Amino acid sequence: MTKRFSGIQDVLADLQKKAAIQLQAAKSADSGRESQNYNCPNCRDKGFVIKNIPDLDENGNQKTWPNGLPKFIETLIDCECYRKRQSAHLMKFSEITEEFQKMTFSNFILEGKHELIHEAYQCAIDYYKDYDSIKDNRCNSICLLGQPGSGKTHLLTALSNNLIHKKQVSVLYFPFVEGFNDLKNDFDRLEEKLTKMKRVDVLFIDDLFKTGATKFEIQQMYAVINHRYLNHKPIMVSSELNVDMLCDIDEALGTRIYQMSKDYTVVLEGDRKLLNYRLA
Repeated sequence: MTKRFSGIQDVLADLQKKAAIQLQAAKSADSGRESQNYNCPNCRDKGFVIKNIPDLDENGNQKTWPNGLPKFIETLIDCECYRKRQSAHLMKFSEITEEFQKMTFSNFILEGKHELIHEAYQCAIDYYKDYDSIKDNRCNSICLLGQPGSGKTHLLTALSNNLIHKKQVSVLYFPFVEGFNDLKNDFDRLEEKLTKMKRVDVLFIDDLFKTGATKFEIQQMYAVINHRYLNHKPIMVSSELNVDMLCDIDEALGTRIYQMSKDYTVVLEGDRKLLNYRLA
């Protein structure tokens, strides 16, 4: 049926209506195509979203406009995709292996374990909870020492994984034996590696002095730990040695480690049949 118009105004109004409908359809099509090209349609890969949060007064009450409507403030909030990308970047930087990335507090077995293992578990949990308030203090580190096979590496790795994923903290994993073997075979990487060990938010040294220590290893570890000691940067240390044994290898190094971690240190010593899960 042919549409009848009573005048030029009706014609123009009809044309404008059709143009508006076509424009809206085009925008919807473009929006659909665009969302398919984003890794995160929620923030369109910007890494943040804009949210309106209540504008509160000093008493915690929401402010209002003269007409009585509530006031809001536009705020930029990190999108969840940004945190995931950041965590993935930090995990890659940490050099924690895929196998160790599976280690969590929830899959650490406590049932039937010695009370010292429970104490080490609680120490790691407490450190994680306290991290934000102690990270810049003199005592801002953690040590789990003693019996092989008691779960020291698992607990500190679970702690590392939590710091990375939940607090966006950079952690560097340095297995003492393998780490120095790699550096001895590639001296060109030595300075780069030592710089990373000095600068990272948290340095995790696993199995410190497991096979003893050469003069070279003591010198390099002292340089790293002394730098972190002077700059109040946390370390996490697992070792089969206790504090006295660490001091016997190098007293200046051992006492620094102790001073940095004395509030979060557990020494697992006793019957190996009860402490070493491999013998269970």
